[in-house]
Amino acid sequence: MSTDSPEHWRHSHDFGVDHERAEKGTTLVMVLTALMMVIEIIAGSVYGSMALLADGWHMATHVAAFGIALFAYRYARTHADNPRYSFGTGKVSVLGGFASAIALAVIALVMALESVLRMLEPQAIHFNEAIAVAVVGLLVNLASGWILHSHHDHHDHDDDPHDEHHHHDHNLRAAYLHVLADALTSVFAIIALVAGKYFGWVWLDPVMGLVGAAVITRWSYGLVRDTGHILLDGTVDERTHTAIRAAIEHNSPDRIVDLHVWYVSPRQLSATLAIVSPAPQPPEHYKHRLARIPQLSHLIIEVNPKAGE
Repeated sequence: MSTDSPEHWRHSHDFGVDHERAEKGTTLVMVLTALMMVIEIIAGSVYGSMALLADGWHMATHVAAFGIALFAYRYARTHADNPRYSFGTGKVSVLGGFASAIALAVIALVMALESVLRMLEPQAIHFNEAIAVAVVGLLVNLASGWILHSHHDHHDHDDDPHDEHHHHDHNLRAAYLHVLADALTSVFAIIALVAGKYFGWVWLDPVMGLVGAAVITRWSYGLVRDTGHILLDGTVDERTHTAIRAAIEHNSPDRIVDLHVWYVSPRQLSATLAIVSPAPQPPEHYKHRLARIPQLSHLIIEVNPKAGE
C-alpha cells in the first residue's frame, strides 16, 4: 500500500484479546451454577430449609453475573471494528468485571442483612439435608473454580513477564470471584451446620454469614478499584513512564515535554507524546525506539523543533 494512501497512516483500534477459551469456560460454569441453583431451591422448598432456599436464590445472582461476563465477551468480539468506539472495545471486559464487582458487593450486603436477621430470629434447620446439599454445592463450586482458574492461567502466560501489573482478564477474574464466593459460602455453611448439629451452636450459622460477607466485600472492593482505574483512564505506573522516557531520551538530545499513558484494554496501552528536539525526526523514528515496550499498542507523537535551533 502506498504511503500516500490514507489507509497507510490509519491506526488500528482493535485492542480486543482472544477470549474464546475464557468464554467457553464461563459458559460451562454458568450451566453448572444454574443446575445447582435449581437443586438448592427445590431442596429448600421440599425440606423446609430456609438456608438452602436462600443460598439457591443467592446462586441466581451469580448466574446473572456470569451472564454479564458472557455478554461482555460477545459484545467486544462482534463490535471490535465498530467506528462508534474511538479506541475499540478493549474495555468492555473491564466494564463487565466492574458490573460483576458491584453485584458481589450487593450479594455481600444481602448476606450480612440476612445473617443479622437470623441472629435476631433464629430459624429451625434440617441439618442432614442441608449439609448434604451444601457438600454437593461445594463440589460444584470447586469444579467451576478449577475450570475458570485454568483459563485464567492461560491468559497469564500470554502476558508480558516484565509487566508488574499483570492486568489480566477482569471479566474472567470477576467470574472466578463469584465462584469463590459461592465456595466460601458453602464452606462456612458446612462448618456452621456441622457445629449446629453436633454441638447445638445454631448461632454459628449467622456469624459465618457475616464473616463470608466481609471477605466477599474485600474481594469486591479490590475488583472495583482495579477496573475503575482502567475505566476512568487512570495513569499507569511510574515504571512504564520511566521506560518510555528512557527509550526516547537515553543518549539523545530529544526530550519528552508532555506524556500521557493509559489503558485501552486490560493489557494494552495508548500514549500521546510531545517531543522537543534540536534535530527533529519523523514520528516513525520515535515509534521504532518505543517498540521495546510491547504493551504500547497505540501511539500519537508530536515532534517540535527546539527553540533557537
